[in-house]
Amino acid sequence: MEEAKQVRDLKPLFHPKSIAIIGASERGFYPTKVLQNLLRYKYGGKIFPINPYFKNVIGLKCYPRVLDVPVDIDLGVVAVPARIVPSIVEESGKKGLKALILISSGFREIGLEGAKLERQIIETCKKYNVRLLGPNCLGVVDTHSPLNASFAPSTPVKGNIAFVSQSGALGTAMLDWTLDQRIGLSKFISLGNKADLDETDVIQALADDANSKVILLYIEGVTRGDKFVDAALKVTKKKPVIAIKSGITSAGSRAVSSHTGSMAGSDLAFNLAFNKAGIIRVNTAEELFDIAKSFSTQPVPKGPNVAIITNAGGPGVLATDACEKFGLKLAPMSVKTVKRLRQNLPPSSGFFNPIDIIGDADANRYKFAIENVLESEDVQNALIILTPQAVTEVEATAKILIHLKAKFPDKPLVASFMGGNTVSEGIKMLEAANIPNYKFPERAIQSLALLTTYAIHQNTNPSGDMQVFKVDRETVKSLFEKVRKQKRLVLSAFEANEIANAYGIAAPSIKLATTADQAVAIAESVGYPVVMKVESPNILHKTDIGGVKLNLNSPSDVKSSFYEIIGRAHTFYPNTSILGVNVQRMVPSGREVIIGMTRDITFGPLLMFGLGGIYVNFLKDVSFRLAELTNSDAMNMIKETKAYTLLRGIRGEPSSDINSVLDTLLRVSQLVTDFSEINEMDINPLMVYEKGCMAIDVKITIKP
Repeated sequence: MEEAKQVRDLKPLFHPKSIAIIGASERGFYPTKVLQNLLRYKYGGKIFPINPYFKNVIGLKCYPRVLDVPVDIDLGVVAVPARIVPSIVEESGKKGLKALILISSGFREIGLEGAKLERQIIETCKKYNVRLLGPNCLGVVDTHSPLNASFAPSTPVKGNIAFVSQSGALGTAMLDWTLDQRIGLSKFISLGNKADLDETDVIQALADDANSKVILLYIEGVTRGDKFVDAALKVTKKKPVIAIKSGITSAGSRAVSSHTGSMAGSDLAFNLAFNKAGIIRVNTAEELFDIAKSFSTQPVPKGPNVAIITNAGGPGVLATDACEKFGLKLAPMSVKTVKRLRQNLPPSSGFFNPIDIIGDADANRYKFAIENVLESEDVQNALIILTPQAVTEVEATAKILIHLKAKFPDKPLVASFMGGNTVSEGIKMLEAANIPNYKFPERAIQSLALLTTYAIHQNTNPSGDMQVFKVDRETVKSLFEKVRKQKRLVLSAFEANEIANAYGIAAPSIKLATTADQAVAIAESVGYPVVMKVESPNILHKTDIGGVKLNLNSPSDVKSSFYEIIGRAHTFYPNTSILGVNVQRMVPSGREVIIGMTRDITFGPLLMFGLGGIYVNFLKDVSFRLAELTNSDAMNMIKETKAYTLLRGIRGEPSSDINSVLDTLLRVSQLVTDFSEINEMDINPLMVYEKGCMAIDVKITIKP
């Protein structure tokens, strides 16, 4: 589908004026359940059962084909055997249907024949400009339309949370769970195989949905990684997106030749993509809705300062520990606030945060403490903890919280009424008034911390400090063409350095020697001392086989090293092509760091920075980001590693040129973004000096 049509044409899916249930019968489970759900949920449009074997279905006139229906139809729900789906889609296109929900299974998920069938129906949808949800999906629910075009056994209550699930089975379980937890949904969308509509299309449509305040995602994979990140970045500026990603281990094995590739797993790429897009990631399905309760009811906080008010010391300590764990700060109590608390609370109370109003606190004591604390400008969030004691007034305290929430609407306020039956009525009162309650204070603090994280994302400009360098793209392009013509995937050291130089990355001059005498001549011309390294497309980690010789100061050293390097290469790689030995002038030692890139199959270039040299795979002091990097991204990458401490200088040592490292990171980011054929790249080491830096060893491989 054309990109322009991927957002605005989903209205027929959520707000159709008429629906055809194709395959409707009184015997088949799926189509019958969809029809029953539409009727039970009081869908207000016209419904047309389609089946050539029935005259009526559940009291509605049944038509043999969609082409026989005398009026226009917006949406079709298809639940027929896979083998006849192509003809159904063709008829639907001719009839002018705008969208289809394909519940039928038997497509890509079963193998090659199913995949072929799936491609066929997508081509037909493109031909008639029909948007398709599925196949192999549960359907769609819109509680505000109202519409339940699904075979889900239960219908959620009306709310402001949109839930998008790639798994239909998980979707039905979560729908049932939301009813038990009294969580309201605006929409439920089952993606299925994502043959056409995927998570990118759906979150773009939900961004402008006034009934959806927060978007929840359950995904197993992303179809269009780059488009997804770009779209989510825009969506999360409007409303929060919270996601759970299953399958977090690296799936399958792939040949990786670079340090970067060996350390970058598929789950890392999802973390980086979510962070870049401003998506809040959670680890469990329970957390998904746990966090959504706060996001769907609370304002975005103005800062990380939280006040904790409790009638029990232990839970207050747990909440305090959770603040440190999740990155929140205990709000300072002003002299004025502390003075008021001292004058009106029992002497044994805690006055400095957490504020412990002790176990005999009644509703009025809660009211006094909460009101005085929320009036402080230093308090930006609040957690109210209640444990049931002999004199605790649960329902009366709940009423106090509801009153004060209305008085301070701009400050997030969450509760942790701990216990069971004793506090259950109070919890119902709170949640009915949009004050989320958490069984334990740690979960409440986590929700406030993620609200704060989202607030930070909303206030950042992701492309505000993007830097574009003037570079020589033509040189890089011609070098890649030359390598491809020679049917190689690995660039020689000379070629890799040429590409680095074309993008303004300082790299030493390298010359290839094919004989010992030639190596001596090169050494004489560049000046001693020199470095010699084996050159072979299949030997990437040269040090491991003794293929590198340093600090050679004479012709005899160069000659003997040439023969030793060639001999070792043939010993360890007897059947590989040895092109010769590279000779270059020895550069001064400095701080060794690494800059690398590996291309993720979903999200594209993953950039790495960290401590370099031979220990990079063992120390693993590295940080990652998705390209393209902003100045802030690059600087944060550097600061996240121990390498940053070394570069700044320790124990009186002079500092290294961190700005030159920043510049190199940004130039590598631009290079791997400009040329999608670069599969992996390592600069190891990047030697950093008091002034400037030098890419000592550059490796680049390209895609087949």
